[in-house]
Amino acid sequence: MQDKCGIVGAYSHNKSHNISREIYYGLYALQHRGQESAGISVHNGEEMRTYRGMGLVCDVFNNGNIEGLDGNVGIGHVRYSTTGKSQIQNSQPFISKFDMGSIAIAHNGDIINSMELRRDLEKEGIKFQSSTDSEVICHLLTREYSKNHDMVESIKKVSKKLIGSYSLVLLVNDDLMVVRDPIGIKPLSLGQKEGITMVASETVAFDVVGAEYVRDVEPGEILLINDEVHCFKIPKTPGTPRAHCMFEYVYFARPDSILDGRIVYNVRKNIGKSLFKEHPVDADVVMPVPDSAITAAIGYSRASGIPYGEGLIKNRYIGRTFIMPTQEERETSVKLKMNPIRSELEGKSIVLVDDSIVRGTTSKALVNVLREAGVKEIHLRVGSPPITSPCYYGIAMATRKELIASDKTIEKIRQTLGVDSLGYLSIDSLVECIGIKRNELCLGCLTGEYPTELPANIEEYESCRC
Repeated sequence: MQDKCGIVGAYSHNKSHNISREIYYGLYALQHRGQESAGISVHNGEEMRTYRGMGLVCDVFNNGNIEGLDGNVGIGHVRYSTTGKSQIQNSQPFISKFDMGSIAIAHNGDIINSMELRRDLEKEGIKFQSSTDSEVICHLLTREYSKNHDMVESIKKVSKKLIGSYSLVLLVNDDLMVVRDPIGIKPLSLGQKEGITMVASETVAFDVVGAEYVRDVEPGEILLINDEVHCFKIPKTPGTPRAHCMFEYVYFARPDSILDGRIVYNVRKNIGKSLFKEHPVDADVVMPVPDSAITAAIGYSRASGIPYGEGLIKNRYIGRTFIMPTQEERETSVKLKMNPIRSELEGKSIVLVDDSIVRGTTSKALVNVLREAGVKEIHLRVGSPPITSPCYYGIAMATRKELIASDKTIEKIRQTLGVDSLGYLSIDSLVECIGIKRNELCLGCLTGEYPTELPANIEEYESCRC
């Protein structure tokens, strides 16, 4: 699975301060949200400068590439594609020039009616440089802004046309603007540091530069940040829900982040404890699938009294995009990613804790690796309920037909994976662990019930996702 992106915005109230370093380190802290491309745009009061490239943050901004990015206000972006191919044209921030200056935009999320909106814009003669939904938002905003010269009002009007998820940072000349969609699917936080105001997808971006977490950007909130922080609200349609993405808590966010007031580490630790309550088992050791399931495994160990141990060592230099064409090579790729410690596994009965199962191919390959290492029994415990439906809001997990739980019972999944027992966390327990009301969470991938309407051409949209 991949999340769409991570975003950072920063404004220094000291006009002579160069903000690009804070943005760079903030993006570095958000590297787990996207390893495909990175970019930074800054404004120095006179002009906007941008640099973006393919690869990791440290690779894109090596060899002095950050040195020309001077300005007291800017935005940054790390990307993993869900719409739009992996190429430099689709990297962000996107830049658009108009009669009043320039606008740069960085986006986390997915606009599921973007194809329809794009076709309408193309009929008006607008030319696109990329194949992403983020550029669609950029053109919609610049078109509205050219009419009324008021970006807050432009955002309000454009939001009425967008279906999906969007957390945005905008550089409108030398103003920083921040937007979170009305149902709050994607996270966005506000921080401060010695005359600097920051926003980021996760609070870990503040920690690395010594900024303090202030609060979350509210769903439907627009912030205009210059000498002060000005707050506005997107008009709320009656019945509009809140729908925070449950998968941020289960998998995507770093465990040391705070999302919507919840410490992710505590949520995952509680998930592990709840897994033991729902699916206890007698075993020799509790082991995680590293790295995202480590905290849940610790929770399971503490609740059960079964010792925690490491049985798999992860090669952290193999990226998420490491894909092989044949079955033999795919099995080799799993061994490259995860190597067993035979001395910790041989003859043992283990509780293997994972954060989720999507297609099941990686889980099955891992089970084979553990069996070859001499494990006696494998009791798989999963920190999320079965994923039965696709996500349309920025997580490229799989199509419906590829999801192992879409058409299989838990017993059939157990047999397919080759484990001795299998236990998923229940939806009720997940909601309790997160600490947000069920009707304020997006559980679409678990229930097939989505917080927004789905366009009639959703199959076309799904087939074009990358």
